[in-house]
Amino acid sequence: QVQLVESGGGLVQAGGSLRLSCAASGRTFTTITMGWLRQAPGKERDFVAAITWNGGSTHYADSVKGRFTISRENAKNTVYLQMNSLKPEDTAVYYCAADVGATGDFNSWGQGTQVTVSS
Repeated sequence: QVQLVESGGGLVQAGGSLRLSCAASGRTFTTITMGWLRQAPGKERDFVAAITWNGGSTHYADSVKGRFTISRENAKNTVYLQMNSLKPEDTAVYYCAADVGATGDFNSWGQGTQVTVSS
């Protein structure tokens, strides 16, 4: 299993930037696809971005393409989400997630970090 701890959330004005970090424990981190999802109040949890085990492939939701960048440092067991040009509609709790066992689905989650973008 892997345990995930997010950090870096906060309050930012529209147009600003934040970088989220997710520290993972467990020896299997370097083999795991990692991702970020978010959940706004009253809405379902939505996919934001994902990155393969070696960083060779990334995927983004259409709503964040060109503004968000996912990356990882396997030596530090950490995955990042750089968020630029933030919009009020990006306000949500952001969750780090892992696909443990290469199931094709995220099955381990962090506790989440709040991102609030003011207009």
